[in-house]
Amino acid sequence: MNLDELWRRTVENLVREGLIRSDSVRRAFLKYPRYLFVEECYKKYAHLDEPLPIPAGQTVSAPHMVAIMLELADLRRGMNVLEIGTGSGWNAALIAELVKTDVYTIERIPELVEFARRNLQRAGVKNVHVIPGDGSKGFPPKAPYDRIIVTAGAPRIPEPLIEQLKPCGKLIIPVGSYHLWQDLLEVTKKKDGSVKVKNHGGVAFVPLIGEFGWRE
Repeated sequence: MNLDELWRRTVENLVREGLIRSDSVRRAFLKYPRYLFVEECYKKYAHLDEPLPIPAGQTVSAPHMVAIMLELADLRRGMNVLEIGTGSGWNAALIAELVKTDVYTIERIPELVEFARRNLQRAGVKNVHVIPGDGSKGFPPKAPYDRIIVTAGAPRIPEPLIEQLKPCGKLIIPVGSYHLWQDLLEVTKKKDGSVKVKNHGGVAFVPLIGEFGWRE
């Protein structure tokens, strides 16, 4: 079985398990397989539903985790989205396919900035802008955002990210301990500026390093 057939089988499994619920997320997964966003030696493992190593000691999330976060985010065409933690660029490619407009993604590790840019270029993704910097501070120049998706675990919800959300906007973020377990939070900003937080259970992400995250 070739890489494409293996990947298609993974996507159909995620649909059967109810983790991919929308046609739009399913189509995005099929358009941008994870094997396009890992190093050559890991391509044959890209269909497995588990995290994989990427440069600089980081990981690209398991397909089921990416599906869960994208479905929670409820992304629609034309939304202004900020991603924090570019990593391999895979999640940003999926987001860009869902919103069909420019997506901004922040990455603090220079090696991963270049890795993600190369992957996105090879995959033919033209509407993702990879910005080097401290993602815990968000990205004020393009705020406010309809959605902010954070792919690293924070000690608490960073205040700048709430400030940069539109009213009725959503932040999807893992919050908890430095290593291993966090809770996946769906944070909705109300019209009066207050927030409603819904907990979607335990997850495991690399730490969000930065001024409003963890110290290195």
